[in-house]
Amino acid sequence: MRRIAAVARNTFREAARNKILYSLLFFALGLIISALALGQLSVHEDRRMIRDVGLFGVDLFSVLIAIFVGVNLLYKELALKTVYTILPKPIARWEFVFGKWLGVMATLVAQIAIMGLVLALTLMAQGGADAVDAALGKALWLLLMNVTIVTSVAMFFSSFSSPFLSGLFALGVFVVGRSIPDVRALAQRMGGAGGQLLNGACTLLPNLHLFTPSGSALGAQTVSVHGAFVGASYLGWTTAYAIGYSAVVLACAMLIFRRRDFV
Repeated sequence: MRRIAAVARNTFREAARNKILYSLLFFALGLIISALALGQLSVHEDRRMIRDVGLFGVDLFSVLIAIFVGVNLLYKELALKTVYTILPKPIARWEFVFGKWLGVMATLVAQIAIMGLVLALTLMAQGGADAVDAALGKALWLLLMNVTIVTSVAMFFSSFSSPFLSGLFALGVFVVGRSIPDVRALAQRMGGAGGQLLNGACTLLPNLHLFTPSGSALGAQTVSVHGAFVGASYLGWTTAYAIGYSAVVLACAMLIFRRRDFV
C-alpha cells in the first residue's frame, strides 16, 4: 500500500504542476461565475439557470480534465523513460497503474470540489444560503462517479496507445455512453444483425447516462435523473456500478501494461 500511495502522491503533484489543467479549471470557473449574469436575464428562472449552467461546466470540464490527465500520465512515463527507473524497484506493474489512477482521481476530487464550491457560492450570491441544498451535493457526487469511469477508460486506452488516439477513443466512449438510451432505441428500430451489434456495444460500453442529473429537477424538492428519483438507493447502486465498471476496466489496463514490452 505504501508503494501505491507513493505513486499516487507523485501523480497528484505532477498533475498539480500542469498548466493546461489550470487553464481548464480557469475556464470552468469562468463559466460557472458567468451563470450569475445569465440568471439575471431569465424571468423567475434565475436559480435554475445558474444550476444548469454551473453543473454543465462542472460536467464538461471534469470530463476534459479526466481524459487529458488520464491519457497522458502513463505515456509520459514511457516517453521520458522514467518508467525504466521505477519498475525495476520492488513495485508491481499493477501497483504502478493503480497508483496512477488514484493520483488522477485525487486530482479530479480536488477539481470538482473547487468547482462545486464556486457554484455553491454563486448560488448563494443570487439567492442566499437557502439556494444551496442536498440536491447540489447529489449532483456533484453523480458527476464524480461519471469521471471515475471516464478516467479508468482513458487509462485503459493509454496502456497501449498514444495520447492522441487514447483521448479520441476515450472521448468517443464518453459520447456514446451518454447516448446509450438513444443507441438502444436505434438498435430496436434497426433490428437484425445491426441491431444486435448495437445492443452488444451498449452492453459493453458504460451507461454514463445514469450520471447526468437534470438541472431543472434539482431545483425541486425531489431530485431526479431522467425521471428516476435520486435517493440513497439510486446513489448507492450507481456508485456501485461506477466502481465495478472502473475496476473491470482498470484490471484490463493492468493486464495489458503487465504484458507490455518496454524494450
